[in-house]
Amino acid sequence: MPPPERSRFPWNLDWNLLRTFMVVVEKRGISKAAASMGLKQPTISAALKRLEQAVGKTLIIRKPNEFTITRAGQVLYTECATIFGTVSQLPAILDENNAELRGHLSIAITSSVVSEHFDAFLNRFSNAHPDVTYSFSVLESDEVVEMVTLNRASFGICLLSMHPKALNTLILYDEFFGLFCGPRHRLFAAESIVPADLDGEPFVAFQTEAEGGPLEVVSRLRSRLNLSRNWRGVSSSLNEIRRMIMADIGIGALPLHVAQRDVAAGRIRQLPPYDNLPKVSIHLVSNPARRKSEVEAAFLSAIEAELATIGIIERTYGNEEP
Repeated sequence: MPPPERSRFPWNLDWNLLRTFMVVVEKRGISKAAASMGLKQPTISAALKRLEQAVGKTLIIRKPNEFTITRAGQVLYTECATIFGTVSQLPAILDENNAELRGHLSIAITSSVVSEHFDAFLNRFSNAHPDVTYSFSVLESDEVVEMVTLNRASFGICLLSMHPKALNTLILYDEFFGLFCGPRHRLFAAESIVPADLDGEPFVAFQTEAEGGPLEVVSRLRSRLNLSRNWRGVSSSLNEIRRMIMADIGIGALPLHVAQRDVAAGRIRQLPPYDNLPKVSIHLVSNPARRKSEVEAAFLSAIEAELATIGIIERTYGNEEP
């Protein structure tokens, strides 16, 4: 008696089609996927068609000027990403029989994470385990959470608007945000500045300052000061926010400890208020469902033990008087 059709499915499926489909979704197009994989566009189109025939579902709606992933396509992409994450762990898992701890740590991280405690920990861990390698991917906070959820990163470091149910989180450090202007701004050389001087001022903002985002507290500070209602510049990168502040596109918020060097160099100036500033937590995110390699388990255990010995007040940056 032949096995049921569904039992034969994993044996009949060309698993390379799943990898191709994942790239098509992530690149948001067949031509972009072809360029990324070094293949011709008809090859990618044929692979997608074969996969749709194999699963019996339309995965992507392809029309001129339209690229839409169907519900079935979204479900399959999530599973593909999970499979990819699991397979990517195999080299580290197979390398665990060595006497020395070795393997690879892939860390998804939001831009401009500045923490003396984390840097010191990395230094000690790397010195203790010289055969461990590292990769850091800089992403937006929601993308960091997605990478860890889909098992495509060992750990994540990011801001959180809410705690993801499927992940474990740990506060790496807290930071305070203040408002800054650049040397071309009318208030930069003022002898004294009061909050009323900021009334109606144009501003630049992080994308995550939107309502419900992890930096919504910064948006509330702007509203309290009655700044302009609409942003004049926006970015997900702290470095680009810093650039727009110095170019006087608008005033903007930065973590106080990150801005400290630019303030000392005369490139930016902090604006009032100087107290009751927004505090934001930077989290270390891990996936308890991930089968951790030996080096991943050692890293997580070591950083959890270290943070348990350092109070959160000591890991809070920017709470000094300006």
